Amino acid sequence: MPERFIVPIGGTDEVTAFAYTDPAAVPVGATLMLAHGAGAGQTHPFMTSFAVGLAARGLDVITFNFLYTEQGRRAPDRAARLEACYRTMVDAVRARRDAGHAVFIGGKSMGGRIASQITAGPDPGATDAEDAVPVAGVVALGYPLHPPGRPEKMRDAHLPRISVPMLVVQGSRDGFGTESELRPVLARMPAATLHIVEGADHSLNIRRKSAPPREEIYAAVMDEIVAWVKAVVE
Repeated sequence: MPERFIVPIGGTDEVTAFAYTDPAAVPVGATLMLAHGAGAGQTHPFMTSFAVGLAARGLDVITFNFLYTEQGRRAPDRAARLEACYRTMVDAVRARRDAGHAVFIGGKSMGGRIASQITAGPDPGATDAEDAVPVAGVVALGYPLHPPGRPEKMRDAHLPRISVPMLVVQGSRDGFGTESELRPVLARMPAATLHIVEGADHSLNIRRKSAPPREEIYAAVMDEIVAWVKAVVE
């Protein structure tokens, strides 16, 4: 069972978080924070599957709810509020870890996008932007490059300002961003890696009769994440 803990967010607000660690696994020596997507919280099966599976591979995982989810609201908060929540969570996790322990951040869809935004350096034209959160790297599970069917609404302006390694795991049939759309974007980044799951959608599901079981698809992605994290920390 994961360890449940509460993190104060601003004045009287707080969010629930879970720490996943498998004592039987060989430790990687790193923690990955995974934030949920826009439509479901940290207890969604996708989130718990990855948290448990990665922990079993030696990678400690922290999940948490954004404030709007914690408070039972359906519509996500504005970007600044989501970013502030994630920044506070990073500070809280760092306080729980040894100084030499590598901390990675990321998430599913929106969660991964917010992680990337707080890791990017400030826009040169901004006067009140906060500095980039210092982390070892970023992992995005289904990066929402644009809304489905709206390729003109790109969410990529900040990505080249990310100086740390970033891993993007994307389904080849993801309506939020295809391989052909992502590759030129990631090519402008200093240290980005794209892992394509052939035939998969935004939630890494493959919808064909000959597809391998979902557990097998997820397991392969988890292996890729752990191998990438090890390469970064080593």
